[in-house]
Amino acid sequence: MKNIGFIGLGIMGGPMAANLARAGHSVVGYDLGPDRVERLTDAGGRGAADLAEAVAGADVVITMLPDSPDVEGVALGPDGIMRQARPGSLYIDMSTVRPETGRRLAQAGAVTGVHVLDAPVSGGEPGAVEGRLSIMVGGAEEDFATAMPLFEVLGATIVHVGPAGAGQTVKAANQLVVGGVYALVAEALVLLEASGVDGKTGLDVLAGGLAGSRILDLKRESMVNREFAPGFRVDLHHKDMGIALAAAREAGVALPMTGLVAQVMAAARAQGYGSLDHSALLKVIENLSGKDQA
Repeated sequence: MKNIGFIGLGIMGGPMAANLARAGHSVVGYDLGPDRVERLTDAGGRGAADLAEAVAGADVVITMLPDSPDVEGVALGPDGIMRQARPGSLYIDMSTVRPETGRRLAQAGAVTGVHVLDAPVSGGEPGAVEGRLSIMVGGAEEDFATAMPLFEVLGATIVHVGPAGAGQTVKAANQLVVGGVYALVAEALVLLEASGVDGKTGLDVLAGGLAGSRILDLKRESMVNREFAPGFRVDLHHKDMGIALAAAREAGVALPMTGLVAQVMAAARAQGYGSLDHSALLKVIENLSGKDQA
């Protein structure tokens, strides 16, 4: 059993922390939303009044926060994790942030004696609830081995991909692929329906052939029905596309399709769909085609 401080109990962090508590670990969670903390206590965890209480006595601290400034503020601020966590403990950031943030956390940990991993995840809310996330991990191999029993509670595909920051680079690659597939599925559905073909039937055929994908498996029915309850919000994917473009610039490579998908994602946000699921790229393609179904 590990004593775990879990910071960020939202759509992803909440079920992840709950799964760790159900697995027998002592989980103390902190979030600005009292209802989120209450859901953790219902799952067998305990709520903390502040960050310091969540981190105090923790063997492992996990953060699951929206963006790089949030993580850096919580981890590197004057009263942050790096000042609160005891030397020798493990800090795992499972947020999706810039690779440079992962490296910055590792550098701070080297000074304070806190071991650091960047371990972003893919799989959306269903993967978090079911404990079947894909987890891509950057950091030292020995720290990865220490964290593996916790990762096995949270995920099904767990891979150490390289040194600090590498997990975030792989996640950026993941998000550009996911965004691109959503955009193309949206275009396929608009084409099918505008041509008089039943959208569900057409996407069912695509899902069974070479065009098949996890996105078609999970989302084709909800896209046909125009159901966009957020599993992963457009706002967050918009942020992630920015991370991918920044990583490309840093690496000195050209990613033209990523740039195009980033613009479609930005359009979704500008058109007021930021709080919807990222499958709502369909609405942008419909608007461009004059086929808005509201």
